[in-house]
Amino acid sequence: MLPEHIRRADALRYLGGAGIAPDARMTALLDAAEAELLAAAKPKYLYQIVPLPCDELTRGADIRAHLAGCDRAVVLCATLGAAVDRLIRVSQVGDMPRAVVLDALAGVLIEQVCEGVDRLLASQMPDAYFTFRFSPGYGDYPLTLQRDFLRLLDAPRKIGLSMTDSFLLTPSKSVTAIAGISASPIPKQRRGCVICSLRDSCPYQRKGTHCGF
Repeated sequence: MLPEHIRRADALRYLGGAGIAPDARMTALLDAAEAELLAAAKPKYLYQIVPLPCDELTRGADIRAHLAGCDRAVVLCATLGAAVDRLIRVSQVGDMPRAVVLDALAGVLIEQVCEGVDRLLASQMPDAYFTFRFSPGYGDYPLTLQRDFLRLLDAPRKIGLSMTDSFLLTPSKSVTAIAGISASPIPKQRRGCVICSLRDSCPYQRKGTHCGF
């Protein structure tokens, strides 16, 4: 699941430089950080197919609308591992610009890992149709459901993924999500800003751009 390269354009979007070509110094920093990150990352993932309806996992109007027409869902989690957190944390002490770049690249890398899981699921169920992934914290989907996802997948024991008392994942470069599965084509649904819990304070929207989600 570890890609050969981290999508540079997405990382630059996270860094606020969408559409801007990095200079030689920035390119060198990105290259070095990418190499370090790919060496440190140890991606792991889990998933489980659950039948719908499932009241325990569908709290809130947004998720119910998202899963409309689906008879099953895949609950998944993925992490880059604790070494990535340590790499970023050490950089924050002595080299903050490097830490910021590492953090942006790690955010892109965990998404690429999740996309790899998406492709795996699609290959295993070639006749199925999938919604995009929807994570706790999007829209009115409670962040507290992190606990239910991790318990369902036995993630703390199997891949060392747990959460803090504030329901934040640890290691931090990790994802929990649910995606709907249907035997029939699913209407194209809108992604991104409309369902994002940060839409009212998003720095990308203030600039007239978006984070790439």
